[in-house]
Amino acid sequence: MQRIYSGMPAGELAGAQWVKASASDGRDDCVELADLGENIAMRQSLDPQGPALIFTRSELAAFVDGTKKGEFDPMTV
Repeated sequence: MQRIYSGMPAGELAGAQWVKASASDGRDDCVELADLGENIAMRQSLDPQGPALIFTRSELAAFVDGTKKGEFDPMTV
């Protein structure tokens, strides 16, 4: 069984199928997610072998909820 940890090289996530948000512009705003079963991996697509952040489903759900509520809007301006 593969040891999965936050910060591991994204290229080492065997079988990960990365999905890019449609809002990504292909230059600097490219974030991709991969479903790992119990966890979700996130990487910067311009560095596909770089580090992957690993989140539990509940952590990512809380982030998405906060995003939908505008809680992070001041950080995106």
